Amino acid sequence: MTERLKDYVVLVKRYGDRLMLVRLVTQEETINMINAYAPSWGRRAEEKKCFWDSLDELVRSCPDDQRLVLEGDLNRHIGVESDGYPGVHGGLGFGVKNEDGRTILEFATAHDLVIANSFFRKRDHQLITFQSSLNETQIDYFLVRKGNFRACKDCKVLPSEAGYSQHRLLVIDLLLSRRAR
Repeated sequence: MTERLKDYVVLVKRYGDRLMLVRLVTQEETINMINAYAPSWGRRAEEKKCFWDSLDELVRSCPDDQRLVLEGDLNRHIGVESDGYPGVHGGLGFGVKNEDGRTILEFATAHDLVIANSFFRKRDHQLITFQSSLNETQIDYFLVRKGNFRACKDCKVLPSEAGYSQHRLLVIDLLLSRRAR
């Protein structure tokens, strides 16, 4: 988050090791930012279900009249094709969708969210969020409410930045209310 917004933060709340809510209140709106870290491939089905149930509950707790930005390492692949998820998947993802990727698409559909990454045409290196010696994938995403998507001006990976040795920093440019500069 840009440093200019730190004074607007009114709440930071962790929900276990995998979820966090940061709430910002500007003079004109409330913005709920949820940071998520989904269990990776190979984890037990119960652990994955618990994560998605907790995330579902957290998203439902954010009032519909407030902005919602869900960001994080969701450890799934939504692929390039929108395949029956128009308005949720913009058809500009990376790689091949896997069965777990459908979890993200179904979750977004259920909560009237769009996967912002998939709506901006980018070169592959601006889509790949995780790179190891064996593969390059897109597993990190920004999801926003459909009604707020017009405020998304760009979403891309900054290849030269790295939070971890294999992860690349994913950023989104959002237009906030005019009074929040």
